[in-house]
Amino acid sequence: MKTIDDLGDLRGKRVLVRSDFNVPLDGTTITDDGRVRAALPTLTKLVEAGARVVVTAHLGRPKGAPEDKYSLAPVAARLGELLGVPVHLAKDTVGESAKATVAALADGEVALLENIRFDPRETSKDEAERASLAQELAALADAYVSDGFGVVHRKQASVYDIALALPSAVGGLVLKEVEALRKATDDPERPYVVVLGGSKVSDKLGVIANLITKADRLLIGGGMAFTFLAAKGYSVGSSLLEQDQIETVKGYLAQAEQAGVEIVLPTDVVVADSFAADSPHEVVAADAIPDGRMGLDIGPDSSTLFRDKILDAKTVVWNGPAGVFEFEAFSGGTRAVAQALVDAGAAGAFTIVGGGDSAAAVRVLGFDEAGFGHISTGGGASLEFLEGKSLPGIAVLDQENGS
Repeated sequence: MKTIDDLGDLRGKRVLVRSDFNVPLDGTTITDDGRVRAALPTLTKLVEAGARVVVTAHLGRPKGAPEDKYSLAPVAARLGELLGVPVHLAKDTVGESAKATVAALADGEVALLENIRFDPRETSKDEAERASLAQELAALADAYVSDGFGVVHRKQASVYDIALALPSAVGGLVLKEVEALRKATDDPERPYVVVLGGSKVSDKLGVIANLITKADRLLIGGGMAFTFLAAKGYSVGSSLLEQDQIETVKGYLAQAEQAGVEIVLPTDVVVADSFAADSPHEVVAADAIPDGRMGLDIGPDSSTLFRDKILDAKTVVWNGPAGVFEFEAFSGGTRAVAQALVDAGAAGAFTIVGGGDSAAAVRVLGFDEAGFGHISTGGGASLEFLEGKSLPGIAVLDQENGS
């Protein structure tokens, strides 16, 4: 893949950057600006090179038409604060406002196009429709930089098709992500431990199938743990359960045993009456969850067990919280996993937090991000990478393009 340095002298050139600004909002207030901050090194490099920087990104899931609640206006304001330069927000994606905003840029200035998903062609399954949007984006720029890792697993106009229309390069963020994930998957230092959590087993089936042949140890927490516990014959009360995945999970357990891969499940669980922050709760053994009660976190014994299984690792990948960390009463397991990664890292292990809710948990629970080897900005993309899938937005950068 070409890097920004391979694009040559960029002074006065219009450089279109695909960033990932899909940040959580409370009204118009960004509640976690991690993805905005992650974009700064690439954007700063381009600004300092004298490029005329044109950023395109999405926010949320608008249905192919403008919606005020998905406007990138809050992102433009925050990005300007962090960059220390004004960010000029176009009122549309590739229309008259976008053209005028880009045309008015001076060297080293930055424009942000309005939410690219306001245009239905961005996510169209029709290649001709995507290509037509890519051509309109290409008319606004002289080169393209892919720097939104959270979308590189999508075959979308501003991710894939645009790279075929302009001289293209990988941005620093995506390059860092790919290098970190390859380090953890191609030839990891061992013991290689993977911690999986989150709500659904079905979201992680491909990852589990791939890692059973690669990891030394899989630790299973979060809501997905209850399908594993059910596969072992335990009653899980009213906990989250994917009944249709029990047989699949039984197969994974048998496959792991045959391959000599250790699968570690919770030994105790924090159960509650309901899914609420103030719900009455208690700790019970994993094989003694009462009927009508739901597990919302791994228990203290499980937290200690998970910690012990992480601390001797040389490579650790964590994707998915161990419990409902947003509720203080059910954040203990996730906090313990995060602390174990920090401590393993301090002892020399290479640690990766696999984006999405795990990355959010690190920030919400107050951990110093510097304590982790790498925090991914793309939950879905990092999962697909761990599955061994080819990511379209990465693969296209190796193809012949507008260069």
